[in-house]
Amino acid sequence: MFYHNFKYTIKTLLKDRALIFWTLAFPLILGTLFNMAFSDIENKEKLEIIDIAIIDNTYFTKNEIYKETFLHLGNKNNKDRLFNIKYVDEEQAKKLLAKKRVTGYLKLEENSKKVVIAQNGINETIFKYVTEEINEQEKIIKSILEYKLKDINSSINLDKFYNDLYKNIKETMNNNRIQIKDISSNNLSYTMIEFYTLIAMTCLYGGILGMVAISKNLANISSIGKRVSISPVSKKKLILSSILASYIVQVIGIILLFIYTNIILKIDYGNDYLLVILLSLVGTFAGLCLGTFIACIFKLGENTKTGIIIALTMFFCFLSGMMGITMKYIIDKNIPLLNKINPANMITDGFYSLYYYDTKTRFYFNVISLLLFSIILLSISILSLRRQKYDNI
Repeated sequence: MFYHNFKYTIKTLLKDRALIFWTLAFPLILGTLFNMAFSDIENKEKLEIIDIAIIDNTYFTKNEIYKETFLHLGNKNNKDRLFNIKYVDEEQAKKLLAKKRVTGYLKLEENSKKVVIAQNGINETIFKYVTEEINEQEKIIKSILEYKLKDINSSINLDKFYNDLYKNIKETMNNNRIQIKDISSNNLSYTMIEFYTLIAMTCLYGGILGMVAISKNLANISSIGKRVSISPVSKKKLILSSILASYIVQVIGIILLFIYTNIILKIDYGNDYLLVILLSLVGTFAGLCLGTFIACIFKLGENTKTGIIIALTMFFCFLSGMMGITMKYIIDKNIPLLNKINPANMITDGFYSLYYYDTKTRFYFNVISLLLFSIILLSISILSLRRQKYDNI
């Protein structure tokens, strides 16, 4: 009976055109639209070389730390160079800034370093950040110098002392050298973020399959359910075979989505394929349990339940960043508990952790959270089914 119902459920699900559209076709269509909308956005947001000016006065000329650092950051032979630097006097620097030919200019004085900008922006922030970092390096080097000078006594070999001091300072500068590189295409991908939410949506849409499979076994929903309720068969086997059939169909949908996006749309999901598959399988199970929960708890028609699942899924995906990547950050900052119980966020956050972090702690936390979410919903569904009784059918 288990195999018979399993086979029958798969056939029933695959023949439902509306069901196949929402769970299999719609994610592929949405993925195509995402690719068309975001395919060129990384190039437009690519970090460009920043035009700045430095006032070439006596204080700058004598400050080796600032001079050497900006020489490195503005070297045209350096593939990771950050600045296009103009060495000018103060009057020229003000004219360049007024005409917006430079982002800002740096002026070194006797006891201060001043960055002058005309407005606030990303380039201005980077310029100020670099200057602050160089200033911190200078403080470190001065501290080392002051500490070493305390050890000088009449018996010390001064040549050896200065050689050691030079090596020490050079090593400190190398270890604390500012490393700002243009890796924006690797660490900030709008396309990848949108596709993570697309996968989460597809996983949760599996709840529609689970809901339909369960509803056909409920006497107060369908005529088939009435016959099932009075038949001398194990309800446990019927429910389990229906859930398994729904899961298999949705896994096929996830596989098709991965093949289409990876091979056709050239979306790179990284090298941790097994972990990507694991997260997708667990996410699909969570979506299935969500659909089962709605099917058992709400005494409504099938179309109404489908609408509830779609609405919940899109709401969850909205909170996890599908309609705007900043939304996930806003929720994490202001209402963190909401994203902790949001299955779509658990899935997208799991992909984030694989993409951004070296350790897998956060990834496995999200996987375990999804499993707990699924078990809780499934347990409530089973208890609800066991308590259902009918005076007449």
